[in-house]
Amino acid sequence: MASAGLGAILRGRDFRLLWGGEFISLLGDQFFVVALAWLVLQLTRSPLAIGAVVAVGAAPRTVFILIGGALTDRFSPRTVMLYANVGRMVLVAVLAFITVAGLVQPWMLYVFSLLLGLGYAFYLPAQSAIIPRLVPENRLQAGNAIIQGTFQLALFMGPVVAGVLIAVVGRGEGTEAAAVPGQAGISIVFIIDAVSFLVSAITLMLIRLPVPCRVDARDADKPGVFRSLMEGLGRVWRDRPLRLYFVLIGLVNLALLGPLSVGIPVLAATRFTGGALAYGTVLSGLGAGALSGVVAGGITKRPPGRAFAAAMLGSSALLGVGMAILGAFSSTFAATAATFVIGVAEGYLTVSFITWLQLRTSRAELGRIIGILLFASVGQAPVSNVIAGALIGLSASWVMIGAGVLIVLVVIVAASSGTVWRLDEVGGGGNGRVSGS
Repeated sequence: MASAGLGAILRGRDFRLLWGGEFISLLGDQFFVVALAWLVLQLTRSPLAIGAVVAVGAAPRTVFILIGGALTDRFSPRTVMLYANVGRMVLVAVLAFITVAGLVQPWMLYVFSLLLGLGYAFYLPAQSAIIPRLVPENRLQAGNAIIQGTFQLALFMGPVVAGVLIAVVGRGEGTEAAAVPGQAGISIVFIIDAVSFLVSAITLMLIRLPVPCRVDARDADKPGVFRSLMEGLGRVWRDRPLRLYFVLIGLVNLALLGPLSVGIPVLAATRFTGGALAYGTVLSGLGAGALSGVVAGGITKRPPGRAFAAAMLGSSALLGVGMAILGAFSSTFAATAATFVIGVAEGYLTVSFITWLQLRTSRAELGRIIGILLFASVGQAPVSNVIAGALIGLSASWVMIGAGVLIVLVVIVAASSGTVWRLDEVGGGGNGRVSGS
């Protein structure tokens, strides 16, 4: 039955275009993640520099992801995604050029990371908001599972391929051939990412949303971006269980994102054998686990009532357990197993919670609510990355173990609140059929 539902979704032309473009673009993104972190480490030899570059890229999400959600409600999600992808394509292409020309300097990476993060902040809310416009309600969880599964498949495939490419091409470089070892391989990875954005932009232009995007009397009556954002924040604040879960998500990600982003490349360079290849392998464990979690979330029925709250809390605690394992063991195999555990929990949480939120939120405000959710999650990245970058230089293992313990403690405290167990009782706007795109 589940496979029949997946097949029916993929037979839809517009969803198929979205899915294909997303896969190519997301695969390029994972190439870029490996290449950027490795380039920073090769240029600076500093764990703090990795954390700072990643933090600068994540900083725009802290504020602009909220604005991106409001703009998604104001305009077509497809339009927001299209402009974001075209902008990022140009930026990555320029970065590829200055890298292959041997002109890249550490300060430039901060600038590119900031601008690319800005485009990502606008893209993310639109990506989640477009799916309910292309998929029927009764197949929405399966549609989310396909898109999220595509992301996790790219996370599984991309880092290994990028790591191999950088290592193989870099092996043939002499000191005269490049200012940075592996620079030619890194440049090729950047070029691949730029091309992936072009492919995604083309597929987005070919999508025909059910209702054409146009300005009419109702559009003229829509509130401005700031007022629209305040209305979304007000709605979340009035729903106490939802508000508490958003706080829980924020605290968990504060302890999770930095140690993962900064800690894994540092461990790959200082503890694991294989360098860039080990880094890609450990990240692929995260992708494989998350793909498994996404599939589980997509093919199983969402548990009702308190069981749904238990699933959300249990999956959050599993993130902490995986993080502690990652810090406690020194082999690449153990680290890959730990990231697999983290990925399973993350994948299941993402599909289940976002589908619930989409079904309980009207299309007219879905972009804003998704933007607030993303603010509570990825919006914590700048602070988390800076803290992790500073502390991991002292002891990467203990930072990761401590982060894992902290996540478990946060979940235990949250579980002690009766309100958290009433998540499925939150009154929402319903996924009302608000026309327009």
